[in-house]
Amino acid sequence: MPVRHTGSMIAFRPVAPDGLIELVATRAASAPDVRVVAISGADAADPVEFAERVAARLRLSGRPAAVVSLHDYVRPASLRFEHGHRDDYSYRHGWFDYPALLREVVTALRERRQWLPRLWDEAADRSARASVVEAGPGQVLLIAGPMLHGRGLDPDVVVQLTLSRGALERRTRPENLWTIDPLLAHDAAIDAPADIVVRYDHPDRPAISAGP
Repeated sequence: MPVRHTGSMIAFRPVAPDGLIELVATRAASAPDVRVVAISGADAADPVEFAERVAARLRLSGRPAAVVSLHDYVRPASLRFEHGHRDDYSYRHGWFDYPALLREVVTALRERRQWLPRLWDEAADRSARASVVEAGPGQVLLIAGPMLHGRGLDPDVVVQLTLSRGALERRTRPENLWTIDPLLAHDAAIDAPADIVVRYDHPDRPAISAGP
């Protein structure tokens, strides 16, 4: 079914997987200055792997590119689990540190030509102690993870990897099935579609929004 956004419908057309990567890479590199691209998608869509493929394509064309995972910008466990380990509201609004991502990645890249690749070690629940990375000429940063769209990050391009409820239920780890409802609720609350909306139930047979 087409994706709905505040009453509007998005039409889709099929695209080859390699063609999709090429399309996103071309859009990401459409300006010579530093660029920020958000690859927004549930963990079940593997947005980090998708972003890594786009980054590899950009590097082949001579454009410096790197990926930042949203899971390296989670909040400490004491904050994530303040209202329990499976709280829908916490997952949508308190799980990931979007303000830190804006400050340490997006703003830092645009204003100082550098970024912090990791803020928090999710597994160890402590500071990642990462070093700041200096940007190359025309650096492209791809930020990948859940619910990035509509977070005030002001990326140059937003790519949304959409999964139906059925696909989410099939591809989400059993211990994370509780995240499906907040993921879908976030997508439903977005006022406008992403720049590129991808129907990604079957990664070998994706379809993209047919708009400009």
